[in-house]
Amino acid sequence: MVAEATTIAIMYDFDKTLTTRDQQEFTFIPEIGIGAEDFWKKSNEFAKEKKMDSVLAYMHFMLDEARYKSAKISRGAFKGHGKDLEYYQGVEDWFDRINTYCTGMGIQVEHYVISSGLKEIIEGSAIYNNFKEVFACEFLYDVNDVAIWPKNVVNYTTKTQFVYRINKGVLDLSDDDNLNKYTPEDDRPVPFRNMLYIGDGVTDVPCMRLVKANGGYSIAVYTDKQKVQEFITHGRVNFIARADYSEGGELDSVVKDILLKIATEDRLAALTKIQRNEMLKSPINI
Repeated sequence: MVAEATTIAIMYDFDKTLTTRDQQEFTFIPEIGIGAEDFWKKSNEFAKEKKMDSVLAYMHFMLDEARYKSAKISRGAFKGHGKDLEYYQGVEDWFDRINTYCTGMGIQVEHYVISSGLKEIIEGSAIYNNFKEVFACEFLYDVNDVAIWPKNVVNYTTKTQFVYRINKGVLDLSDDDNLNKYTPEDDRPVPFRNMLYIGDGVTDVPCMRLVKANGGYSIAVYTDKQKVQEFITHGRVNFIARADYSEGGELDSVVKDILLKIATEDRLAALTKIQRNEMLKSPINI
């Protein structure tokens, strides 16, 4: 008997984890004629005033400001903003390099995004096709393809739902029955021990803690090391690394070591199971 290939899920936050700034700051905010700092300040003040979820507030504020400035809020317009995103060094060829590395070790790797940003903008990005699924905020559109209402909202606490969906292989957001059904960890498509979460800030902490506490791995990437030092000192993540995805860099090396470790442990566990089952079928008489 031959052990099956190990499936590993790498989950990424998007804004300031893969991109250098929040996705709205590249073209959407300049298009509506407001500075990025003012946009987020007003959005957060609106959330506080209305006692509102901050992610719902920014989605509302995007539509409100766009209508006021007569900017387009169609699905196509939002996707168009995705083409202007700027990524950290090495991001655009990262996925092919990691896929090649995993193929050479018999690993099946799946890439996912779990983000409070807009899925529509991510869909228009140069790296969108690398992901098996993108879980992010979405608008509902009318018959004219114009945004009218939030369809899905992903905030820092609801992000954990999507880790469980990947863990159980329940990627359809309308399928809550199978998500909540009991499934032994070893029978799940991607056990927690085969998960790696990469994020940049406090909004990623629930996911990073969840994955780490269940035997997987979490990495906090940074441009300012001081902002993530407490993540490692407080045990919230396994590692911190500069947000540079270049081949041979610190992040590249750490991720490949993690992938190798997961694959090796998975193969050894599978071998033990195979040998145990063979002995049970053909016991040796002593």
